[in-house]
Amino acid sequence: MTQTKSGFVSILGRPNVGKSTLMNRIIGTKIAITSNKPQTTRNRIQTVYTNEDTQMVFVDTPGIHRAKNKLGDYMVKTAKSTLNEADICLLLVEATDYIGAGEKAIIEMLKTVKVPVFLVINKIDTVKKEELLGFIDNYRKEMNFDEIIPLSALKGDNVDELITCIKKYLPYGPFFYDEGTLTDQPERQIVSELIREKALRSLSDEIPHGIAVSVDSMNFSKQSVAIEATIYCERDSHKGIIIGKGGAMLKKIGTLAREDIEKMLDKKVNLKLWVKVKKDWRDSDFLLANFGYHPEDNE
Repeated sequence: MTQTKSGFVSILGRPNVGKSTLMNRIIGTKIAITSNKPQTTRNRIQTVYTNEDTQMVFVDTPGIHRAKNKLGDYMVKTAKSTLNEADICLLLVEATDYIGAGEKAIIEMLKTVKVPVFLVINKIDTVKKEELLGFIDNYRKEMNFDEIIPLSALKGDNVDELITCIKKYLPYGPFFYDEGTLTDQPERQIVSELIREKALRSLSDEIPHGIAVSVDSMNFSKQSVAIEATIYCERDSHKGIIIGKGGAMLKKIGTLAREDIEKMLDKKVNLKLWVKVKKDWRDSDFLLANFGYHPEDNE
């Protein structure tokens, strides 16, 4: 009988380095949302990669940053809490010779963990190969990493090498999930995140951090699913921008989200979106919990 390996792999890094893109690439489908705006991921999201004898549970964490409100505190605590629960930690950085204060702070945290730490240099498709050696040398001066793997999460370059390397370090043990499982996220959570992603991609910079999405209902039939969801924002002026002239922006967000939701559910989707104002929800414990962010989970 073949011995199986399994374990938890935590993906850490500052905002916008490509953590969700890497995780989506590894499992071959879109679970974590992505955008070019920092702090896209708010909760920890677990996705599951399984082959014949190995199961890797990847934990995508919010980018570690300087928190400005209770939502930010929650996001940073969520990321830090994964350090002590993982079998392997991946520090994901961009291909650059500059090591910022954010990376240095994460490295100091990683020096305290008792599990293997890999440096994963992402976005190598944006630099010349000869430049990579210099980037690697700079990071080696900061910490003695167990492995250093350059890759492109967007293009898929060298991602197989990362998977092979992780497998070497995983402990022997039974699988945590059935082989068909891709994520621990309930469907409603994924749907709300896909809607939020389309808003992030469509709206101007100052609004997205101030929005949350609540799925009010999901009613399934044989061929289709009817979904009603509400986009919450913090200001009346933002509500008008999200709706857009003649409802054009809200229609755009809904159309883009529906396409992804249909792919995920493999059903025709009838999506209705509403917009409501909840002032300063990011600093309200009650509203944070209402939107699925539970700070007590990280205590």
